[in-house]
Amino acid sequence: MTPNDDLLNFVTAVSGEAYLKVEETLGDGYVRLRISEAERRQAKHDIRSVEDIVVELLRNSRDAHAGRLFIATGREGDTRSMTLIDDGVGVPTAMHDHVFEPRVTSKLDTMVMDRWGVHGRGMALFSIRSNATEARIATSELHKGAAVVVVTDSTALAERADQSTWPMLERDDSGSLKVARGPHNIVRRVVEFAVEHPGIEVYLGTPTEILATMWALARTELDASELLFCDDVTRLPVWQRPSAAGDAAELVDIAHSLGLEVSDRTAHRVIADGLPRLKQVLVLAGGSAPVVPETSGPDIYKDRRGLKLHHTDIAQFRRELEAAFDSIAERYYLHLKCEPKITVGKDDIRVRFEVEKED
Repeated sequence: MTPNDDLLNFVTAVSGEAYLKVEETLGDGYVRLRISEAERRQAKHDIRSVEDIVVELLRNSRDAHAGRLFIATGREGDTRSMTLIDDGVGVPTAMHDHVFEPRVTSKLDTMVMDRWGVHGRGMALFSIRSNATEARIATSELHKGAAVVVVTDSTALAERADQSTWPMLERDDSGSLKVARGPHNIVRRVVEFAVEHPGIEVYLGTPTEILATMWALARTELDASELLFCDDVTRLPVWQRPSAAGDAAELVDIAHSLGLEVSDRTAHRVIADGLPRLKQVLVLAGGSAPVVPETSGPDIYKDRRGLKLHHTDIAQFRRELEAAFDSIAERYYLHLKCEPKITVGKDDIRVRFEVEKED
């Protein structure tokens, strides 16, 4: 029997849909799958849980040279929604759909091997979309970061039952921070990533908490004049755009464009500074504030406003201010209500301490 006869017999034995999966039959029950079918099966294998999706999104942002990551997540019934916003190099508009196709990658000459395996095959986003109910780029532009939305169905893709417990951190004999114990949930995956990459600021919370945090951080770092006269929020990096909203209705619209679904009431509370800002996940997990690596200067690709203070320098300055405030606080029985607010102007740097006095 010739290979063609064998193929003809196979075609008559299976449905047309199955035939589309096969490139060649090899006899004795063996077939050679078409590339598209092999990729689909590989994608299904790559992602086995919601936690795997979180890891792949984090790695993508890291490889995009992000210095800040905001992960908003929540669950209603069987539906889990996640939005990851970063300040990385971003994705050109024309590539928003293509990046979810197999073997599409920006890392032609580089491939990363980390604790989670190989990264850079151009399969991560394809795997996510293959296993999720929805996976899309809400907004992204070159040098302005990205907002990626993923929605999953827990009846089709598993996730840990306990999503509220934070892992415990401890230091090993060399003094290095490590995750000691805790459920292997979304929080743990994010904390493990933050431990591996202490130079990246990572924030995790609900859409409301993430929106309030981005609002507060951007308001601290941007000039009031830049926000007041910003007639086109798309000129700002993705994560800073909520801070330019003129009112609650505009803030809701901007949040929606980033993949964050919030109510009008929430938007009003954010604008009124009525919601607290999140701390970095390493701090929330019980670790000390991460050590910020030295930088050679601001990244002009991420900051189109010109040569201003880089956010890592501001973070270091804020920590030094908090330490210096301690001596005054002890003598005058004061407490900081929140972190010192630093505003960088064209000709000055303004610092504000919001305090409360002990009774």
